[in-house]
Amino acid sequence: MKTSQVGRDLIMDFEGCRLEAYPDPKTGGAPWTCGWGATGPSIGPGTVWTQEQADERFDEHLTLFENMVNNAITTEITQGMFDALVSITYNVGPGGSRKDGIIKLKSGAPSTLLRLVNARDFEVAAREIERWVSPGSNVERGLLRRRQAERRVFESMPSAPVVVAPVAPVAPAVNPFAAFLQWLSGILARRKS
Repeated sequence: MKTSQVGRDLIMDFEGCRLEAYPDPKTGGAPWTCGWGATGPSIGPGTVWTQEQADERFDEHLTLFENMVNNAITTEITQGMFDALVSITYNVGPGGSRKDGIIKLKSGAPSTLLRLVNARDFEVAAREIERWVSPGSNVERGLLRRRQAERRVFESMPSAPVVVAPVAPVAPAVNPFAAFLQWLSGILARRKS
């Protein structure tokens, strides 16, 4: 699956775009962030990007996170679920041996959120999204707002495929001048009779 425009907007709205690198709000230092929430070894104090660089990096990173989610999900999910999972993974990270993440915990096991989605326990999975907020930190309130938005997106799409109704044929456009002439001809014809 690919992220829909709703998913892209969700990520971009919460990440914001800053072209000059800034320190992590939780640590006051690393990881430094630039563009649409991009981090990495090439980003640090003094890093400055153009809007084009930020947009290109966003598209590259989004593709990486889409691939991670696609590879981790073992069941059918809706577009909304996919968008929410990509957004939270983009923000929290996939996880690994040093940090818990959405795809993998430090222990190597999948996160509870991922296990619930793959078990098709979508109702409980939706609630699990809101647990990823760094409780007690200075970023908890902002993360809770984001998780609530991600949960709304997760729950927003129907679980069945969306069927697009056929478009009704459009009546041919009426030329107003021709319609006037037809009307006028009718009136003139009635006067003659």
